[in-house]
Amino acid sequence: MMSPNEPQSPSESRPQRRQYERTKTAVEVELHSDQHATPLRSKTADLSVGGCYLEMMFTLPVGTKLKLALWLDDVKLNVDGVVVTRDVQVGNGIRFTGISAEDSAKLQQYLVGLSDSPPAN
Repeated sequence: MMSPNEPQSPSESRPQRRQYERTKTAVEVELHSDQHATPLRSKTADLSVGGCYLEMMFTLPVGTKLKLALWLDDVKLNVDGVVVTRDVQVGNGIRFTGISAEDSAKLQQYLVGLSDSPPAN
């Protein structure tokens, strides 16, 4: 029998290190890395101004540097990132390491718009 103090899932066993609150949203992402000649495509499970979690069957090693294109509706944002977590056959946590002030403002505006929207039934 599981004790009440044991984590219920692998993510619960990790200490909270996020600087920004993440919002659950599915955003199209195109990833470019030195490991792949062609871009990989994925969707976010959650997103913040500091990073995202990408659902991917074939995950990338921690430390992999990426160039990402995030598609917020019809607006493309260019972001540099690095893989910080790897859940094999589930996904990768990405920390954003570089984003222009203009793209950062667009991302913040998008996230505020999501938080202002009523939850879907």
